[in-house]
Amino acid sequence: MPEEVIIVRESKNLSGTVNVSGAKNSALKLIAASILGQGESVIHNVPLISDIDIMCKVVERLGGKVTREGHTLRVDTAAVADRETPYELVSKMRASISALGPMVARFGHARVAMPGGCQIGARKIDMHLVGMSVLGVKFEVDHGFLEASAPNGLHGGDIMLEFASVGATENTMMTAVVAQGRTTIENAAREPEIVDLANMLNEMGCKVHGAGNSTIEIEGVSLESLHPCEHTTVGDRIEAGTFLVGGALMGGPLRVEGIDPAFLRMAIIKLKQMGCLVETGEDWIEVRRVGDLKPTDIQTLPHPGFPTDLQAQFMLLCALAKGSSLVTENVFENRFMFAEEIMRMGADVSLDGHHAVVQGVDKLEGAPVSCTDLRGGAALVLAGIAAEGETIIHDIHHIDRGYEDYVGKLAALGANVRRGTLGQSDVWR
Repeated sequence: MPEEVIIVRESKNLSGTVNVSGAKNSALKLIAASILGQGESVIHNVPLISDIDIMCKVVERLGGKVTREGHTLRVDTAAVADRETPYELVSKMRASISALGPMVARFGHARVAMPGGCQIGARKIDMHLVGMSVLGVKFEVDHGFLEASAPNGLHGGDIMLEFASVGATENTMMTAVVAQGRTTIENAAREPEIVDLANMLNEMGCKVHGAGNSTIEIEGVSLESLHPCEHTTVGDRIEAGTFLVGGALMGGPLRVEGIDPAFLRMAIIKLKQMGCLVETGEDWIEVRRVGDLKPTDIQTLPHPGFPTDLQAQFMLLCALAKGSSLVTENVFENRFMFAEEIMRMGADVSLDGHHAVVQGVDKLEGAPVSCTDLRGGAALVLAGIAAEGETIIHDIHHIDRGYEDYVGKLAALGANVRRGTLGQSDVWR
């Protein structure tokens, strides 16, 4: 079949208002957590993206039932009985490993295919296993599957994570909610998505305290006391940050709505350092720029540090700034693949290990490029909006994994962008 691509032509500006979808990295884990509810949970503000479709299929293969009404999911896990997540689904998306904790908590056993997803780093799941092992879970690897069991039941314990891993925090938290006694997770991830998951767990009858801080305490409850709930997913801070970068790139003014500005404090600081004017309200952020982009230095860190998922987008800003910037990637070792693609468009980037020196250039030129990962792909579309001529972006399935109607939203803001078929770039549909 012909390859679908995104075709971008130089645009005059990006301005207006865009509504942020529900957070991909939260909704995926909320769907997994519904396994603990043993009934029909209702989750609102769920984005229409392919990763969500895969997670829904995982739940359905386990015996659950998922129905969608717009941005609302009804996830009925009462009949979940199968304890194995299939390779053909799990291999497409790393987040499916988040079903491990709820399945062990509910059944005392799970068989999960080793996860896949974006090729932006090894992202080993060792820390997931270390945390759950403290709770009494035993692990074996069998022909590409991870076998987890709790032969003597689950019990609370004190867990110190080597790194503030989001996935390890989530899986450990979802296992500990039914472990007998008290569990403490130290050096826990502090991302807003962790808080969102903890809030849903508490709505289901769990007792999770301290989410959003580096120490989380969990009082174990009986599985029988848990129940379904109704919950609304928080706004997607990475989607919001991506559109803010677009506004900063082209001048704006561009407002994103449906997002707590506190989720993006470090990104907002960097936008201001680069010469942008940023205003915030209770659930909105607006950016505009009238002068040149200024260079800045960025280093990715776990929240509340600068998010790795916005590194590619801000590298794009640095590529057009007046001066030299240093970008340091501390989270994923392969996340500079985006740099190689933007260099095809004329960017001046020198790579040295986990550092990238970005020397600003006067302009970018349209070129054929390929998405190497989800966030890098979104940044390439923005690069095409600012570049002279036409840019054709390949492998756009990466973008569809995490951005709902990305092209449509950009077009509504004034971008000259369409989806099309390879070889028919002159046919806009």
